[in-house]
Amino acid sequence: MSDERPLRICFVAYRGNMQCGGQGIYLWFLARELARLGHAVDVLVGPPWPDAMPFAGSVERIPNEMYWGKWFLRDWKNLLPRPRPLRVFHPLEFYEFAAARMGFLPEPFAFSVRAFRALAARLRAGARYDLVHDVQSLGYGLLGIRALGLPVVTTVHHPLSVDRAASFARDKSLREALGTWEFYPVEMQGFVARRLERVFTSSEVSARRIQRDFGVRPERLAMVANGLDTALFSPDRAVPKAAAELLCVGRASDPNKGVRTLVAALARLPESVTLTLVDDPESEARRWAREAGCESRLHVTGRVATEALVHLYRRATLVVVPSRFEGFGLPAAEAMACGTPVVASEAGALPEVIGVGGGGVLVPPEAPDALAKAIAGLLEQPEARRALGQRARSRVEAAYAWPRVAERTAAEYRRVVAEHTAGRAS
Repeated sequence: MSDERPLRICFVAYRGNMQCGGQGIYLWFLARELARLGHAVDVLVGPPWPDAMPFAGSVERIPNEMYWGKWFLRDWKNLLPRPRPLRVFHPLEFYEFAAARMGFLPEPFAFSVRAFRALAARLRAGARYDLVHDVQSLGYGLLGIRALGLPVVTTVHHPLSVDRAASFARDKSLREALGTWEFYPVEMQGFVARRLERVFTSSEVSARRIQRDFGVRPERLAMVANGLDTALFSPDRAVPKAAAELLCVGRASDPNKGVRTLVAALARLPESVTLTLVDDPESEARRWAREAGCESRLHVTGRVATEALVHLYRRATLVVVPSRFEGFGLPAAEAMACGTPVVASEAGALPEVIGVGGGGVLVPPEAPDALAKAIAGLLEQPEARRALGQRARSRVEAAYAWPRVAERTAAEYRRVVAEHTAGRAS
């Protein structure tokens, strides 16, 4: 295979919408940039569906009934498939229905089986691919795709073991802890990850965690970084900076995000300092702020559109990322791309991201006093803030702009394909 020949790539992603998680954003932008590089891209994707992808050769929707969400929301009216409710007794449907009822997350496995079937049908119809790229499902069906003779790579921004550990920290009873153990398909994902040609990830910290928790061999790991739409996340001099407004993008319900530490730090800062938190309207941060005596200085936005989020980044005096762990730390990179300096925890991949961008300072995690001190120090130094923001913009663009990430990913694809071809010839 010539190194210059465009590649034929099939993406499989069990959730595709950009509003339902990072995997949707990753899928859409990476597929677009690979197409711009001249590669042929097809997509097999589950609900919620992605935005239109006119750059893809085809986008095939792989439906599922999303039973877990219906059980969780007690949506009894729509629980069974419509208009054919007896379809629930089809083997894979019944597995999803029963597994969701028992507290498991069945989507990654069920999607991977359906994707295997869809891909096999495409191959029988004459389609040809150089490799398949899974986006975080790591279901057993991927091993079926490998059995068809195709190399398979996957992207894991951080292993589900991290989310499971955070859920254990949140659980208040043995029953809740057992529910956490059942919910996350960690064992399946580790089993599959160890057998794929490559596992892509976004930071050295995540690579080490995947190696430790999933048992993936180092030579099968590739750190290609995460991507950022630096045309959208960009400075705008027409947007005036707030005098003393902190911005945090993170769910208080996720202990890994460290929002409680930030609220405690806010209570230690002058009355003029406010915090805008991008979180659900019923965020538990409201109660924490009320208990700490700073509720009047906390504004919770609810879910915001991307354009509104960019405006918040541009307006903020500082962006604070107080996380206990981040596999990448997208809010830190987005803030620096907008020219806004960051105060972040020295945890997970945040030291890597801040080190690359050069647009922030680090403090120990879960340390409200240290966090408040770092914030207060930067609030008193407008010139230092301006210098950090200006330096970060160019460095983030060079490291994390989607075209750069797509180039690195395509280069890794070629290595995988070459290894696969050599293995078949030997």
